[in-house]
Amino acid sequence: MSNIKKTSWKNRLHEIIYEADTKQGKLFDIVLLIAILASIILVMLESVESINNKYGQLLNIAEWIITILFSLEYILRIVSIKKPILYIFSFYGVIDLLSTIPKYLSMFLIGSSHFAALRALRLLRIFRILKLARYIGASEKLLVALKASKAKIAVFLFFVVILCLILGTFMYIIEGAENGFTSIPRSVYWAIVTLTTVGYGDIAPHTPFGQFIASIIMILGYGIIAIPTGIVSSEMTKNTDSNVHTNTQSCKNCSIDNHKDGAEFCYKCGSKIN
Repeated sequence: MSNIKKTSWKNRLHEIIYEADTKQGKLFDIVLLIAILASIILVMLESVESINNKYGQLLNIAEWIITILFSLEYILRIVSIKKPILYIFSFYGVIDLLSTIPKYLSMFLIGSSHFAALRALRLLRIFRILKLARYIGASEKLLVALKASKAKIAVFLFFVVILCLILGTFMYIIEGAENGFTSIPRSVYWAIVTLTTVGYGDIAPHTPFGQFIASIIMILGYGIIAIPTGIVSSEMTKNTDSNVHTNTQSCKNCSIDNHKDGAEFCYKCGSKIN
């Protein structure tokens, strides 16, 4: 009887911490996200000397409270799964640990508390907050489109690199060192800055022919920037909603998620999921 209660307690804890199908699970994720944002704001405020001098002690207390909450959450995540080692060395497990230890290190190493900004990485959990198809579905659809178009984007980027090498070499020959184009790498840097329409202005052509080429590159840049967007948009229209999963279930045995809708067993270890 005690074993059944123990198992039931762990299953319930796992459902709240790792999943977002219940009100308690959603509330846990929302509270966690608020704590993460609050912690990041505290670290940012501590870096402002005038604020830290005036409210340093209060900020330190608040940061310790949040750090203790994160520590408890980390321990509960380990306790609630059958194979803790899988969580500890998982992507989120490493991030959770890195986002928790900086404050403890500050007790021994001066200045290490500012590494607590690593907690910003935990905002990746935002996709687990609400199980809504229009949010989770759209994000997964975007990822599918990016994966499907990676070959086209890679070819496009390769073309852009070659174009910048050619244009940079031309500008090095046309303008020369006397106008700031002291080498081909520096000229290629100028071509990249101009093609992307950033335009720092640290290097600029002075000859009429060089300015003419620069004008063409700037106009060309507007068209080139739009190409990756078109590639990804085209792939997104090809993918149907049937390829998108909104299941937030996480396996209590191996901690794997991203199961298909309606799945009853984990696709990795075969354990039954909630």
